[in-house]
Amino acid sequence: MQNLKAIQAPILSEMKAFEPKFRDFMSSKVALLDRITYYIVKRKGKQLRPMLVFLSAKLHGTIDESSYRGAALVELMHTATLVHDDVVDDSNMRRGFFSLNALWKNKIAVLVGDYLLSRVLLLSVEHKEHKLLELISTAVREMSEGELLQIEKARRLDIDEAVYFDIIKKKTASLIASCCAVGASSVKASDEAVENMRLFGEYLGIAFQIKDDLFDFQKSGKAGKPTGIDIKEQKMTLPLIYALRTAEKRDKKFMIKVVKRYNHDRKKVEQVMSMVRHSGGIEYAEQQMLDYQTKALALIENYPASETKNSLVSLAEYVISRSK
Repeated sequence: MQNLKAIQAPILSEMKAFEPKFRDFMSSKVALLDRITYYIVKRKGKQLRPMLVFLSAKLHGTIDESSYRGAALVELMHTATLVHDDVVDDSNMRRGFFSLNALWKNKIAVLVGDYLLSRVLLLSVEHKEHKLLELISTAVREMSEGELLQIEKARRLDIDEAVYFDIIKKKTASLIASCCAVGASSVKASDEAVENMRLFGEYLGIAFQIKDDLFDFQKSGKAGKPTGIDIKEQKMTLPLIYALRTAEKRDKKFMIKVVKRYNHDRKKVEQVMSMVRHSGGIEYAEQQMLDYQTKALALIENYPASETKNSLVSLAEYVISRSK
């Protein structure tokens, strides 16, 4: 298991310098808003996104103020989408902390999300970071399309493997891809290098999501979410899609019936999970995850040896070996 602190080693000073800069980018003269943005900063997660921005930037040049702004733009946009997601989902918790809507109610949470989006636009325009804004805006468009595509398809549970990969490429991988592209672009890397890093992030993001799918079938319950939660939420994950594709007609009918109508019946959900495990769906998903990790690593294989490159390789290992 790769250690995130060790992975951060080549960019440790930049990560430390980023926090106060990010706080400044979020600050407001309105006391309530400033208090809320301070709360957001203090409950930050693993900071994978700024890590990717800085590692990608350092792989292609010297980290500068544009790189810090790029990392801030990604984090501001990501935080805004999370705040709005919590309102839509009526979720009271986020990363083990109370969500903004739980503490300050929906209206304030939506307005804070809007404020964060405005900071993205203004920060970009003020510093003429038009390319970075384009990369991030494209990711948000794809995230929205992916979410809506998943909702549309979930109603009929007609998600095949091609649709599944289209959804996760948009919904999950697009933001990770934008982090890598933003990092390279911030140090004036070539268009070819920016696209190369965008693809690296996309493949990494797909592997990341497949790993999340696999957590749902862990028997230990040590994952970051309770097992079976995706089935309860009628989400079509890769192991389940494989099991449905290879199942006999009677078993397939049973699994679909449980996901559609009995997804809160713990006993029936466990039956479906057992059927998925016996179908070879777990092994199939694991192989797909490894294939995407391999494709990602191939894109940085020809870069000169460096501590930064080593960290990106380790990060690719972390994505598929993490426990939550």
